[in-house]
Amino acid sequence: MALNTAPNLEAADAFYEALIDAHRDLTSAQSHELNAKLVLLLANHVGEADTLNQALAAARASVLAATQEAS
Repeated sequence: MALNTAPNLEAADAFYEALIDAHRDLTSAQSHELNAKLVLLLANHVGEADTLNQALAAARASVLAATQEAS
C-alpha cells in the first residue's frame, strides 16, 4: 500500500482538538510517551512495513527540511 499523504482526515479539526486535549496537563515526559504510544498503536493498525517505512522517511524528511529552513 502506498502512503497517502493527501488530506484524508475525517473531521481533521476535531481530531486536532482531541490530540491537544490528550496532551493537556501532562508533563513533557508524559507527552512524549503519549506520542510514542500513539505512533505504535497507529503503526499496528496500518500493519504494512513498506507503508510504515514510507511514513518514517516522509516524517524525517519533513523534520530535516523544517530545520534547514529555520537555519
